[in-house]
Amino acid sequence: MQPPESQLEIPFWRRDGFPYFRQSVFLRQRFGGRVQKVSLDGGFTCPNVDGTVAKGGCTFCDNRSFSPSRRLKLRSVADQLAHGKQKVSERYGPCRFLAYFQPATNTYAALEKLQSLYEIPLADPEVVGLIIGTRPDCVPDDVLDYLDQLAERTYVCVEFGMQSMHNESLDWMNRGHHHDAMVEAMQRCRGRKFEVAIHLILGLPGETHSMMHQSLDEAIQLGAQTLKLHNLYAVERTRLADQVRSGQVQLMELEEYVPLLVDLLERVPGRVVIERISGEAPSRFLVGPAWCRDKPNLQQKVLDEFQRRGSYQGFRVD
Repeated sequence: MQPPESQLEIPFWRRDGFPYFRQSVFLRQRFGGRVQKVSLDGGFTCPNVDGTVAKGGCTFCDNRSFSPSRRLKLRSVADQLAHGKQKVSERYGPCRFLAYFQPATNTYAALEKLQSLYEIPLADPEVVGLIIGTRPDCVPDDVLDYLDQLAERTYVCVEFGMQSMHNESLDWMNRGHHHDAMVEAMQRCRGRKFEVAIHLILGLPGETHSMMHQSLDEAIQLGAQTLKLHNLYAVERTRLADQVRSGQVQLMELEEYVPLLVDLLERVPGRVVIERISGEAPSRFLVGPAWCRDKPNLQQKVLDEFQRRGSYQGFRVD
């Protein structure tokens, strides 16, 4: 049974009354001020695009919709960084930056190429670290060793798209690997100096709430320090968009998603950072669900659900 609130030490991230550990709060505490991500496109592809393990990419994936850096004509990484810093500063004011190698698989190249690309933003004194989005089947030991060395001098977070622990779901999305690849990659990341984020998708076809709980518990067990949780959503120019329009795939409604999300967050230990709680795409790309367009409404409903329950992140495990 959960002890009375007065007997618990309230973590710093709840002192403003917010019920889960937001990444913005983590970054402010870590770096002593506002830090914003700048999306960078290193020109990578994926092994399930180029035919190495599959063709066509993930069923839901169009990198233009996921990654701001892919909505522009590809520029040099240095030019992208300068442009991104300007746009972010216009919106948020003075801040420091994390260089986020976001679209495609950002460790899917020879080590020499990775070194040349990653070092570009790190030469900028306003850049305080790197976030590198990748797949668990694309992190050979020499790359992990290099990232470990980088983490000795700057902040590094490796972001794995686990998506689900269920192989039938990975097959459905044309991932090109099974969950054993994720387990093996996390074993080789254990004890290293960089941080690890894990990305999970909720509402995959055929998955029950129990299966989604299993994937979340597995991500925690594997050692996720940051979690990205979001609903399955469809964007243009994807097979998923065709499946949604034909009625073959039903996307989760907001009324189902909110209590499910809160159920899951109650099971996440308070030490784990929550990077996001929903999917998003520009309106011109989004096919559905329509409620993805209104992030403030979703967040308010999540806060209301936590308040109704009198709970918070970690309520069932801490």
